[in-house]
Amino acid sequence: MTLKLSLKPGEKFVLNGAVLINGDRPTSFLVENQVTVLRDRDILQAADADTPAKRIYLAILNLYMGEGQGEGLYDEFVTQMSAYMQDITDGETLRLCVAISRDMLARQYYKALIKCRQLFDFEQSGRELVENAA
Repeated sequence: MTLKLSLKPGEKFVLNGAVLINGDRPTSFLVENQVTVLRDRDILQAADADTPAKRIYLAILNLYMGEGQGEGLYDEFVTQMSAYMQDITDGETLRLCVAISRDMLARQYYKALIKCRQLFDFEQSGRELVENAA
């Protein structure tokens, strides 16, 4: 399956671990084989993983990027997701967590990343509700 990447001027992305930066013009290119690709906006630094959902995302991201030992990274995902799911009472969010876990079991890490970003919205809305109640 061919992947088309369209990049803005100066946009960064990671391709199989190499950080690349687009030049001064918009461009696009096609990738015809299986590679690990992340846009700059999808990258999360460890220092920025300051919520439970972001820690889950970081664990998935590290597995997707192939950093370190796969088994230890998967264990980190399981630990983070298990702790997160213990505190969730909303059925829709629990179903999303299960879907993310299924993608992880199937080694569909990019799909899991995309779904995990939805947890950020859940956390944000939860924080806003707490702030509004105060």
